[in-house]
Amino acid sequence: MARALYIHWPFCAKKCPYCDFNSHVRDAVDVAVWQKALICDMKYEAALAGGEPLTSIFFGGGTPSLMPPSLVGKLLQKAQQLWGFSEDIEITLEANPSSVEAANFADLASAGVNRVSLGIQSLQDDALQFLGRLHDVKEALQALETAQQSFNRLSFDLIYARPGQKEENWRSELSQALSFGTSHLSLYQLTIEPGTRFQTEVRLGNFSPLADDPAAELFAMTQEMTEAAGLPAYETSNHAKPGEESRHNLTYWKYEDYCGIGPGAHGRRQKQAQERHKRPEAYLKAVEDHGNGIKFQQDLSSGEQASEALLMGLRLTSGIDLGTLENRFVIQRDELLVPAKLELYESLGMIWRDDKRLGVTHKGRPLLDGLLAELVSDRLVSA
Repeated sequence: MARALYIHWPFCAKKCPYCDFNSHVRDAVDVAVWQKALICDMKYEAALAGGEPLTSIFFGGGTPSLMPPSLVGKLLQKAQQLWGFSEDIEITLEANPSSVEAANFADLASAGVNRVSLGIQSLQDDALQFLGRLHDVKEALQALETAQQSFNRLSFDLIYARPGQKEENWRSELSQALSFGTSHLSLYQLTIEPGTRFQTEVRLGNFSPLADDPAAELFAMTQEMTEAAGLPAYETSNHAKPGEESRHNLTYWKYEDYCGIGPGAHGRRQKQAQERHKRPEAYLKAVEDHGNGIKFQQDLSSGEQASEALLMGLRLTSGIDLGTLENRFVIQRDELLVPAKLELYESLGMIWRDDKRLGVTHKGRPLLDGLLAELVSDRLVSA
């Protein structure tokens, strides 16, 4: 049964040029309409995937910190009525570090949010301008201080491997980030995603992404610095003090069931995949007509589930337990992975394995997506 709930708030003040998430800019948002729709969608999911208390809730976006705290409180109250909450439930909300949104942090904490993830993205003003952010460094640091006063658990995001970025530049920025003493950092290399404004800029020759080799060097330095500071990587881009890992994201990476509501939200429950309508207006119409926002859902074969579990689980630095995977999906090890590729990439020092577990090394992580495509057997999708 699903024990995690994802709630997507699709609205932003501005669309960032690197962002390919389901986010939309609207002149006005009818909060009452959205409260009714999200609660209706939540009721639908709880009827199918209830039975156990929730261990985590995650408000993602978009920019959830633009939600009125009263709406966040209403949604949490309804979730608790429908599912119940575990004693130590983790309730995370993504926030931008603007002064307007930071002013709501105390009220969001009172509404039940106990962990915040701040989208700072850079500690340099010129980089923030390049990334299309609306805040500057001074405002970001003020929001960080406010968040530390309001929430017991705090994470923030930075984007590195920016065009032309030098090692000494990132070392200085990361050192400053580590000095703030937060228990979690999400450190993402800049990627040029299809359909974004940055993709157009690159195609027009306005800038060039950082080359693979210097990006890999920055990645290696990041692993060394965070580990030395007591925030080792537990996933390719996520670093935490032991015990401070994002429990909600671990639900995804461990391929456990979760419900997703709101525009564009995905879910995995009862061996089935679901996706909600992305466009806010289409989502509202679907909820009004059908009582849920689902655009499509499909049953997943054991092979498809095993493939997804591998692709997600190998992102974790702890790797995956192959025996557990075999038993869970009733699939032999040779059907899960390509033996010849395993031998090749182990000899190249890109993966590690023992009798029970398989994982990707520091050397292999900068090439993770391509590596996974090679290792995971394409026979799984038809299994």
